[in-house]
Amino acid sequence: MRRIIVLGSTGSIGTQALDVIRANPRRFELVGLAAGSNAEMLAEQAAAFQVESTALGAAEAEQLVRDVEADVVLNAITGSIGLGSTLAALKAGRTLALANKESLIVGGELVLAAAAPDQIVPVDSEHSAIAQALRGGTHAEVRRLVVTASGGPFRGRSRDELREVTPQQALAHPTWDMGRMVTTNSATLVNKGLEVIEAHLLFDVAYDDIEVVVHPQSIVHSMVEFIDGSTIAQASPPDMRLPISLGLDWPNRIGGVGRPLDWTSATSWTFEPLDDGAFPAVALAKAVGRAGATFPAVYNAANEQAVDAFHEGRLPFLGIVDTISRVVDAHEPPDTLTVESLAEAEAWARRTADQLIAKG
Repeated sequence: MRRIIVLGSTGSIGTQALDVIRANPRRFELVGLAAGSNAEMLAEQAAAFQVESTALGAAEAEQLVRDVEADVVLNAITGSIGLGSTLAALKAGRTLALANKESLIVGGELVLAAAAPDQIVPVDSEHSAIAQALRGGTHAEVRRLVVTASGGPFRGRSRDELREVTPQQALAHPTWDMGRMVTTNSATLVNKGLEVIEAHLLFDVAYDDIEVVVHPQSIVHSMVEFIDGSTIAQASPPDMRLPISLGLDWPNRIGGVGRPLDWTSATSWTFEPLDDGAFPAVALAKAVGRAGATFPAVYNAANEQAVDAFHEGRLPFLGIVDTISRVVDAHEPPDTLTVESLAEAEAWARRTADQLIAKG
């Protein structure tokens, strides 16, 4: 039986993780819960699972990870504020089921340096798919990773057609039910840019060998192409409980956690190239990833400020990625990468983004 701590327990990933744990009482014991601000729901969860160790806020979540004995920490906190908990889990020797991609992207080499081999298990559906497909060959046999994207609500639109997009339209994702930040990031494809950086860090594959392809049906969650020309894909109906369950009990599979595909019904899967002109966030993310140091942290922080401004009516939709690009261009990285220098770079990026947004 694995002892589990769930961070971000009141969010979409957290609540689905609790569904998996509830359905498998002989495999999992929930020993800790942490939420960002929803104290009432956190208390309800703790009562339902009879969990005594809870935390509210990022600092308390980090302390919870240090204090509570556990085998697996599921980090489903939203945003780079989850970095402290990621580092705490790794340093404590826990398996880290990582749904908080921002902490890896921002922390970069600091996170990798703290992690033992195979200590980080990805929970994002795309990276879980890649991890599963990579079991079909060695690292030396990998030619490239193919990360799929639904294309979001604006797939097929030109840049000009995106100028008048509203926040309500941006939140109408065709496949996934997510929070405001992640859903908006999917509309801009910033989320896919972050996932490319995450794939590079998790699987040690060069940026030139990571490709994004648009797959509107969201059935194939990602693919690995090998040097002999074969491609292994992971396919399933869109349901986050599957990658969550693998994150909690990797590499073991849990029966009945998700529904299988219906092979008795006619269906079509389509794949389209990404339009970098309309959606430049992925190309920008690759450039940021290659630059390394504090650049990914700046990319992420500037995006968070820009998304908030968009939803508050202070920035147009296209201004989100334009703002990120301008902040990245102005950034001068520090000589040494530390937790403190990352925090300073993020603070600078947020200030700079706010100033650019205020100037219009």
